Amino acid sequence: MVTKIVIVLVALALLVWLVLGSTRRRAKEARPRDPAAAAEAKPATKVEGMVACAHCGVHLPASQALLGQGRPYCCVEHRDGGPGAA
Repeated sequence: MVTKIVIVLVALALLVWLVLGSTRRRAKEARPRDPAAAAEAKPATKVEGMVACAHCGVHLPASQALLGQGRPYCCVEHRDGGPGAA
């Protein structure tokens, strides 16, 4: 009776050891090996400057701003209206 329990415990320990080893191997293989590969794997984030509309003060990306009289505006109406009380 005792030998059956010992055999079952050894078999369970072996099973746990095999499962843990397998998951560790998969996790290790999924990681990039060098920092350069890790940097290439991450998508590059572009940061763009923000400007405030000279008429209403709303902030928008500089690439979307409309320039008028050397100032940024959020839309044609505000550009045509000129600087506001912002």
